[in-house]
Amino acid sequence: MSEKDPLDDILNSFSRRDLLAATSGLAALGVTGTASAIGHRGAGKARKKFMKGPKAPFDSIRDYMEMMENNGLVMRVPRIDQDRYHATALFYRMTDMFGKYASPAVIFEQIKVNGEWMKGPVIANVQAHWFCEALIWGLEPDWNSYHDTYWKAKAYLTEMCQANGGRYPEIPPVEVKRSEAPCKEVVLKGDEIDITQFPFIQTNPADGGRYVNTGSHFLVDSEMGPNFGTYRCQIKGPRELGVNPEPNQTNYKMLMAAKERGEEYAKLSIVVGQDPVIWMISGTRVALRFGPNPKPVDEVAIAGGMRGKPVEVVKSEDSDVMVPAHAEMIIEGLVPLQEPMKPEGPFGEMYSYLGQYKEENFWMTITTVTHRKNPWFMNAFTGMQKGMVTAPQEAQYDLFLRRRIPNLVAYHTPQYAMGCIFMSIDKTEAGQGLEAGKKVVSGFGIAKVVIVVDKDINILNHTEVLAAVGARWQPKNAHYIVDEGPGLFTDPSQPSYGRTSKIVIDATRQFPEEGGKAVFPRTNRSLLEEGAPDAFAEVNAEYMDLLRGWMS
Repeated sequence: MSEKDPLDDILNSFSRRDLLAATSGLAALGVTGTASAIGHRGAGKARKKFMKGPKAPFDSIRDYMEMMENNGLVMRVPRIDQDRYHATALFYRMTDMFGKYASPAVIFEQIKVNGEWMKGPVIANVQAHWFCEALIWGLEPDWNSYHDTYWKAKAYLTEMCQANGGRYPEIPPVEVKRSEAPCKEVVLKGDEIDITQFPFIQTNPADGGRYVNTGSHFLVDSEMGPNFGTYRCQIKGPRELGVNPEPNQTNYKMLMAAKERGEEYAKLSIVVGQDPVIWMISGTRVALRFGPNPKPVDEVAIAGGMRGKPVEVVKSEDSDVMVPAHAEMIIEGLVPLQEPMKPEGPFGEMYSYLGQYKEENFWMTITTVTHRKNPWFMNAFTGMQKGMVTAPQEAQYDLFLRRRIPNLVAYHTPQYAMGCIFMSIDKTEAGQGLEAGKKVVSGFGIAKVVIVVDKDINILNHTEVLAAVGARWQPKNAHYIVDEGPGLFTDPSQPSYGRTSKIVIDATRQFPEEGGKAVFPRTNRSLLEEGAPDAFAEVNAEYMDLLRGWMS
């Protein structure tokens, strides 16, 4: 008799209906993680609740998660044993079923770590679902279409950027009294600090240990100004963390600049449990820095501008570093700059492969921890989830690329295929597909495989994109290869650190002068839309309830 899978007990604690109600339509088939679902399960209830409860802008992760739960996008797990890696296995099972873009946020109310049941909540996957792209800004999703929801959010953000000359607007933060800052409700110093007593987890058995992997690292440099970014932190002991910014990231440049100036240490404040816009900015490049000596950028002011409301901040205990007042926890400490570095890693990274062990990395001595009473914690199941909403960054990329590619229709970086870029163009002349792709591989480190398609292809639907590659691409002539260019440091295939070869795949219809047919066949769907223009609207009206409820 085969041994029972202990994960079955967890899955059996939820009915199939509960799991499906937490997510959405056809994506539950697991056939494609980004299939355009016909509708959100419980969409009618979500419509009724959309105007109830907390509304954007959200000052805290708690307000945001309440809104998510009101809209049926949260799955609660009462207890889970992470000593047996059940949280990680459950997360894989969930994304296998629903895909990265249609899985719910998760709240683990209690979690077992190192033999102890620790009180949460530990939350994850908080911005993964397509509907988050709209909800985070207070926009109502199109409950019948994931992709229309995304385009709606992207249009909103594009307009915001265009109105501000291609950048997001800024509203300076507002400092509040210490007594008004929830992140200061509890203060721990010296021997009171034991970071191991909080429910930070080891996500994978091969990881180097437990990690604080969703903290925003707030740092101020005398020349580069303020910055915050998300970097993994291995827990080394009760009062010690590894600190891992990569060489192309701003925190790394700041630490190295301070080291070269002879400074003994850097004062760092790590913010845990951020509001959703701070979290999004922390993991993306919406705060633009150009040139070898970029001007200082106040990312907290950008968060305020994007929210339409200033972020309330408060001074750290041990430095002048200002941090979001409504965060769950602030971990303050000193990063030694003239002492030897220490080993760190490995860690399961964003490409879904084990990241490297590093012999030398920055580290930090924790001096103070402040937190809310009964703080919330967030874990990133890195490589298994969509980390944050992507429309803000892609709206900026679109505006930038349109200056170089006037016939650009859309641009997308799928989070389920790191290193790949999908883009569509309105092709009118031979050679435009390859030329558009060349401009992307030369400009973006993440762009290793760029697939260019015609404007009739929905680039949010990878099935359509791959079908275009199969039906429209001729490999012999419609490709361009870069032998070596800048890449992402976490790419497991790179032959040398931060360097990679690249390819452009021109999957547009090839014109005769490119070796294509004089007349390229039409798609069956386009012929249906032309020959029976009312068919889809009539099916929406007559059969949508049937399609939504087929799994009931």
